[in-house]
Amino acid sequence: MGIAVSHWPLARAVSLAGQLGVVSGTAIDAVFARRLQRFGVDDALRRVLARFPLQDVVKDVVARYGPRRAGARLAFRPVPMPSHSSSAAAQDLMVLAAYAEVAQAKEGHSGRVGINLLTKVQIPTVPTLFGAMLAGVDWVLMGAGIPSHIPAVLDQLARGEVVETSLDVSGRDSTRSGPTLRFDPRRWLAGSNLHRPRFLAVVSSHVLALALARRTRGVDGFIVESPVAGGHNAPPRGALQLDDSGNPLYGARDDVDYATMRELEVPFWVAGGVSTREDVIRALDLGATGVQVGTLFAFCRESGISESIRRQVTSTVTRAPLHVRTSVRASSTGYPFKLLELPGTLSEPDIVAERPRVCDMGYLREAFVRDSGTVGYRCAAEPEDAYRRKAGDAANTADRLCLCNGLMATADLAQVRDGVPEPAIVTSGDDVNRIVPLLQGREDYSAADVIAYLQP
Repeated sequence: MGIAVSHWPLARAVSLAGQLGVVSGTAIDAVFARRLQRFGVDDALRRVLARFPLQDVVKDVVARYGPRRAGARLAFRPVPMPSHSSSAAAQDLMVLAAYAEVAQAKEGHSGRVGINLLTKVQIPTVPTLFGAMLAGVDWVLMGAGIPSHIPAVLDQLARGEVVETSLDVSGRDSTRSGPTLRFDPRRWLAGSNLHRPRFLAVVSSHVLALALARRTRGVDGFIVESPVAGGHNAPPRGALQLDDSGNPLYGARDDVDYATMRELEVPFWVAGGVSTREDVIRALDLGATGVQVGTLFAFCRESGISESIRRQVTSTVTRAPLHVRTSVRASSTGYPFKLLELPGTLSEPDIVAERPRVCDMGYLREAFVRDSGTVGYRCAAEPEDAYRRKAGDAANTADRLCLCNGLMATADLAQVRDGVPEPAIVTSGDDVNRIVPLLQGREDYSAADVIAYLQP
C-alpha cells in the first residue's frame, strides 16, 4: 500500500488479530531515515535496534539521520538515490530499515508478518529482503513485474550466499546484460542460516500464474489482483482503449479464469475490491484460500496515511462519494495508477502546475545505456530538459507525477523545499466509498474493526 501506508503499526495490529499483517518495503530506507530525523529513537525502536547483529551499522545510521529536525518546515536529509554502484553504507541502511520495520511489526507476539515489494524497483530488493529475513519475516509478496527470480534469491539469502542479479537496462545495446547487483550477506550471518520466508507472487491473470507455477520453483502461492485495486495496476491486455474520463478499459481478456487457478493446486488469495463480508465469501467460493484487503485498512486509524489526509477522507466520504480515476500517465513506470481525487493533492491540475519537477528519490528511475556504453538513470517525472539530455523521448514526460515524493507526503514524511512541503498523492482502490459502513456513528475505525466486519 504505497509508501509507509501499511507500516509496522498497521501490520502489527492485523497480525495481532490473527491475520497476515504486511509491511510495505518500498523506499523503506528513506522512510526509516526520515522517521529518525522527525522522531529520533524511542524506547520501542531502541529495543529492536539493540538486537541488530551489526551495532556499528546502527551507530552510523543513527548518527547520520538520528538528530531531530528543529522544525517541521526544515528539509529532511536525503538518502542516496538507488544505483548499481550504491555504496556499502547505502546497502546497510536498506538492511537496517527493513529489519527495524519487520521487527517492530513482530515484537511481542507470535503472529505472522509479511513484507511487500515492487519487482519494478530492482536495486533495493535484495538488501531489503535480507533485512526483513534478519527480523524473521514470514512471507514475501511481490508484484508490479514478473518476480520469477525471487524464490531463488530467498533460498540464497537463507543459506547466507552472495546474491548477484542483473539490472534491467533500456536504450542502445539494451539487449546485453545489465550491470550486476551484488549483495553479500556473510558479514551479518556469521555462519548461521536464516529462516526462508514463504513467497507469494502478485499477478493480474491466470496466464501469468500458470507460467510462474510451471517455470519457477518456490512460489508458495498467488495473490490475484483485479484492476479495481489501488496503486499500480496491470495494463489491459491488447490495444489500450480509454473511456470518456481517460480510464483504461478492461475486457474479457483481462478476466481471471479461476478454474485454472484451482487446477494449479497452489493457494491463492483474491485482491482488489474486497470490502464486504459477501466479497470474502465469494472469493472462498471461487476456491481462494483467503483475500488481500487494502483500501479498508488504508483509512483506519493504524494506517500510515497522515492523520490530516485520513480525516479529510473519512469526513468527506460520509457526506458525498469520493472519486478514483485510473491514470495511464501519472506513473513514470508506464503502468496505470489509481489517484484518489482529493483537494490539495496532486490529483488537482493546479497543484501539479505549482510543483517544480524534481527527481531526488529515484526509486522509479529506469537504467539506460548511454552512447558511451555506460549506464545512466532517467525518470519521465524529472525536469523535461534533464530527461531529454538523457536521450529520453520528450513526449514521455507529459502529465507524469513524482510518485516517490508524493507518496512520502501522503505518509506525513513530505520533503520540504524553500519552506514548502511536497504535495501528497493519495492512491486508493475503486471501492473507497465502501468504508462508509465502518464509520457509522463514529469518526474513525480500527484495523480490528475491519477484520470483524469482513469475517464470514
